[in-house]
Formats: sequence, C-alpha cells, structure tokens
Amino acid sequence: MSSAAISFVSSPNSLSLAHVFRTKTNPIFSCRVPRFRPQSLSSFFIRIPFGSFKKPSFLTSSNRFSPVMKWQDCSVKMEIDVPASVAYNLYSDREAIPNWMPFVSSVKASMHLGSGYFTWILEFSNKPDLSRWFVKYEAFGRSIEYSWLAKNLQPIPNQKIHWTSLEGLGNRGSVRFYPKGPSSCLIVLSISYEVPQLLIPVASLLQPFMENLLKQGMDRFAKFAKSSSSTR
Repeated sequence: MSSAAISFVSSPNSLSLAHVFRTKTNPIFSCRVPRFRPQSLSSFFIRIPFGSFKKPSFLTSSNRFSPVMKWQDCSVKMEIDVPASVAYNLYSDREAIPNWMPFVSSVKASMHLGSGYFTWILEFSNKPDLSRWFVKYEAFGRSIEYSWLAKNLQPIPNQKIHWTSLEGLGNRGSVRFYPKGPSSCLIVLSISYEVPQLLIPVASLLQPFMENLLKQGMDRFAKFAKSSSSTR
C-alpha cells in the first residue's frame, strides 16, 4: 500500500506544491504557483454596507441616530379682522392660549390657591415672565404628554411676543403682529421644537402634523379675537 503527502515550499515570489508518491514507478510531481499579491487592501476586503444584516422595522433605519437631538421649524400666518393691538393683548394672556391652541392643555403663568399652591409660590414669585406649559394630545396611535418651563423674552408692544423654554421639552418661538388697516392685522406664528425621542421614528410626519395643528389654532384664535373684540 502506497502513501502520499503534499508539501509546501514558499519563496519570496512563488509558492511550490509537491505531490509525492512513495513508489518506485511514480515520480514526484510538482508545480509552481505565483504568490498572490493583491493590488491594494481595498481590492482584498469585501465591503458590506452598515446595517445589511439588520431586519428593518418601524423603530430602526439605515442611518444611525445622531447624538444631537433633532429640531424642527414650523410657521403659519393668517390675517384676522381685529386691530393688531387687540390681537397682541389677547395673545399676551398666556393662560388663555388653551382656548384656541388644540394641543396645549393648560398654561400656569400666575399663582393659584389650592393644589400645588406652594409650588407655584416658589416657582413664580417675582418672576412674571415665567410660565409652565402642559401638552396633552392623542396622535400617531399614542398619548402624547409633555411640559416645559418657558420664559417670555422682552416683547415689542403690539408687534412681537417671543419666548424660549428653560427646562422640559425644548422649544422657542414668536408671534408677530403686522397692522393691515385700522381693523385688521396679519399674525405670523413661528415655532421651533425639539423632536421627543418617542416621536423620532415619525419625525417626517410630525412637522406637517404640527403645521396643521398651528393652522387650526390660528383659525380658532381669529374667531376668539373677533368674539372678544365685539363684546368690548
């Protein structure tokens, strides 16, 4: 019974293989194979796109989340049939805003007796520019609830109200009033907000959704302002 072996002998430029049969009749067969030299590392490695082996789902995407939170901007405008001074004074009453803005459930801009009285004393004492905002709304198949502490910045009477959040849901914005005649004005509402982590998967739908809510709010405010001015 014969036995066989394969031997490998390398050199700087080639690799030799010898197939050896230990018999008297069979010679030694050998061949020379050139050493494999890839042209570059990029031709040697196989590129696999990031996330190729991840099963896509509603909560994942091919792009990794940025550590910086995403912000969105919304702006709506409407001409209403009340003077700019009347619209400005109505919008300056922050606690009245839930009367027309559909997603704002309440605003606390002053101290109230009853539940939480001492909390409001500590938070708002000698700070009339501060207010606590609460949002509660059903959207995208879930209940959305957020709050934030806002600070009203220096206003321009009858022209501009603007604010920024100090804690809670990040947001900032302004309401501008442009006279269009003795009994009408143009209102421009602009808001920038931080997209909550919960709503990042639907961020592309959130902006048009918010713009629609703001338009609804402006429609309601136009009716509210008209009704308020007629009773004065």
